[in-house]
Amino acid sequence: MNAGETTKNRASRETWIDAAYRLFVSDGIEAVKIMPLAKTLNLTRTGFYWHFKDLSELHDAIIRIWQTCNTGIILERCAAPANSLCEGLFNLIDCWIDNELFDAPLDLAIRNWARNDARLQALVDTSDQERLAAVKALFERFGQTAEAAHYRALTVILTQTGYYSMHVSEPRSQRAIAGCQYVEIFAGMPPTQAERRAFLTRHR
Repeated sequence: MNAGETTKNRASRETWIDAAYRLFVSDGIEAVKIMPLAKTLNLTRTGFYWHFKDLSELHDAIIRIWQTCNTGIILERCAAPANSLCEGLFNLIDCWIDNELFDAPLDLAIRNWARNDARLQALVDTSDQERLAAVKALFERFGQTAEAAHYRALTVILTQTGYYSMHVSEPRSQRAIAGCQYVEIFAGMPPTQAERRAFLTRHR
């Protein structure tokens, strides 16, 4: 085997994962197979096994992307410094307006996959509890009782889940304007003009 063939066979682990991610989001987990991926990348099946022991290891890599990018970012944004509840909620809602922060198509694809995979469903359930706990903690940080914080957090989570499960499509600026209304509903008080202006400015 010459050097060119070796390079073609091996490529990089990230190349395979990126291709698998894109195929998964567009066509579901059933489409993520070794030979179709190799054909898409113009690589060989042998190259796949330089980086992965089997297909399940590639599947696990997709799950880790979801856990890090989607659940991780929600936890991070809820814990971010904020001077008020509205400011904290704006930090969170950034995730659902900026596609670079939260990958809604990936989240939906993971949930669809989990319907037929008990192990993944358990991970999704755990992730959902972590997300809910993080949003609840944000409300509690600004004086909400545990019960009120729980239901307000649940409303936040279910509202966003409804958006992407129903494939709602809006221009970013329109989504940001709606975000101001949602913050007032979730918090039970209007954001200040300065908070609103700062939020809308970063989503122009």
